[in-house]
Amino acid sequence: MSYAGIKRATLWLLGASSGFVLIEPSPYELIFLITLFVFALTGIRFSQKLLPLALLLLAFNLGGIVSLIPWMDDGDAVRFMAVSVYLMITAIFVAGIISQDAVGRLETLRRGYLFAAWCAGFAAILGYFDIANLGATFTLYGRASGTFKDPNVLGSFLVLPVVYGLQRMLTGQTGFLRGLALISAPLAGLFLTFSRGAWGVLVASAMIMIALTFLAAPDARSRLRIATMALIALAVMVVALLVALSFEDIRSVFEVRASLDQDYDEGVTGRFGNQLRAIPMLLDAPNGFGPLRFRWLFNQTDPHNVYINSFASYGWLGGLSWLGLTAATCYVGWRLVFWRGPTQLHAIAIWSVLFVTILQGFQIDSDHWRHFYLMLGLVWGLVALGRASDEPDAAS
Repeated sequence: MSYAGIKRATLWLLGASSGFVLIEPSPYELIFLITLFVFALTGIRFSQKLLPLALLLLAFNLGGIVSLIPWMDDGDAVRFMAVSVYLMITAIFVAGIISQDAVGRLETLRRGYLFAAWCAGFAAILGYFDIANLGATFTLYGRASGTFKDPNVLGSFLVLPVVYGLQRMLTGQTGFLRGLALISAPLAGLFLTFSRGAWGVLVASAMIMIALTFLAAPDARSRLRIATMALIALAVMVVALLVALSFEDIRSVFEVRASLDQDYDEGVTGRFGNQLRAIPMLLDAPNGFGPLRFRWLFNQTDPHNVYINSFASYGWLGGLSWLGLTAATCYVGWRLVFWRGPTQLHAIAIWSVLFVTILQGFQIDSDHWRHFYLMLGLVWGLVALGRASDEPDAAS
């Protein structure tokens, strides 16, 4: 096997291990260290275009380290910051390696990620229906959690391979029936998480992906295919949803989870009440509350808002850096999807999911999601890769 082949093999393993996080440290951490070592043997070239990503992530974590100082005797808080620093390194590493063999490495990561999504989705199905008595292992609060500790994180993790698979069906890269088979387990697992956030991310991401892929299509025939296949895929998914809801146990949970009014959201001490109470307190706390201290101040619950959490756990420096990173990423991401080239479809699929995941941060703490940092690194890596012309092509 060539050295380039070894690099791709470790990248596949990195993507394939991303869905197994029932234990800490997870296999993903170990595979990342191996991948980092393999690529470091020949050097990793970092473009100057990655400086905003690196500097904003560094400032974000520096804010967290300063905020951690009064709580150094808290092992959970120290581990929290260690994970934050580690995730920063993964994002910068992924962004750096995309500068070479971008198409090949994106395809390798996509296939590895799909494998992980299939395993996680299949485990979610086994757990939800308590097949082989796996319900206790692969469910939480009556919702499928698969190979994750949290159904909400599993649901969000499964969105990218579903959107990728749908895009490949629309553009003819994968046959319709084969495409449905490839996304079947991830899509079923995502549904069984009963995560309102993940459902919303899937729908919004798919709509953005379809619109951008339609605009990027080279001719009218391709656009007709995209529109037709999108309608067929929608019809198939609606039928599948109706079949699933014909089962009483699924329908009852769906009706509860589909409601926008949840007990834990309401009241002064509910999710939104806690967030509103925290804002004036944070305005008087330049170093925030400290990593993981929000839960000690507000009824043992987390902020469920990554932007509030960035100020609460990382202080003003961290919070402002996260806002800056979000704004910079949105700026480069929306420009990236209109750059013509062999990586455009990859960019559209990844950015469609990442952008909606950024918006999802208003209702969940996503600052420790491995797949979020993976997508972040991929988007910035593609931006650093550049495009064939000096100006982005307008989709016609």
